[in-house]
Amino acid sequence: MKLNKYLFGILALLLIFSANIIAQEKEMTEEEWQGEMNRLKEKKVMLTQEIQSLQEDLNNLKSTQIQDYEDCMQELYAMVGATKADVDNFRKAVAELNGKINRKEGPKVDRQKDLDALKSNKISALPEFFDKVYNQMQKALDKWVEEPTEINYTVVKGDHLWGISKKPQHYGNGFAWPVIYKANRDKIKNPDLIYPNQTFTIPKLTEEEKSKYEKLRTNYKPAPVQ
Repeated sequence: MKLNKYLFGILALLLIFSANIIAQEKEMTEEEWQGEMNRLKEKKVMLTQEIQSLQEDLNNLKSTQIQDYEDCMQELYAMVGATKADVDNFRKAVAELNGKINRKEGPKVDRQKDLDALKSNKISALPEFFDKVYNQMQKALDKWVEEPTEINYTVVKGDHLWGISKKPQHYGNGFAWPVIYKANRDKIKNPDLIYPNQTFTIPKLTEEEKSKYEKLRTNYKPAPVQ
């Protein structure tokens, strides 16, 4: 109703404005005046028809049932054979794996297997996950240069397990020497006796081992000097 009043108001103003301009520009004969009025009436009819068409479009929009957002999402999930609960669980799995990749929690090959498993799930095709799973996380994995799980070290004169463990290129913590000892029990009969030219495997510490030996180092208090 407001739209009709607004458009009819504009129509009336146009007719009045046009008539005033014509009257001001020149004196018209009765025949010319009648012709101009007929033209304006035709224009009025045309504008009235446009108003009616707009009103019909407006009524159609008002009568159209807009689907609820949740219903739309349920239909989308159904397309990949999933429920909302399935998608919620998949979202948690993506977030968890993404965190492991960003923190470089290896081994890298296992993280690639985890990502491949996500890709094999149809839920990964949903717009929310597609770019994250197939592009962002895969690129992060491809850029991940994994450190070797172990290195070799050849003993030199004066070495001992504590000193080898304390080297910055190894653990930077002498308290972690038992890790070297356990990894080389076939070569070390007595941890206090190692010899030049022996080659030891220096395994990479797990996060648990790092925490354990760092706590020992931090809490260590040397005995007072007598």
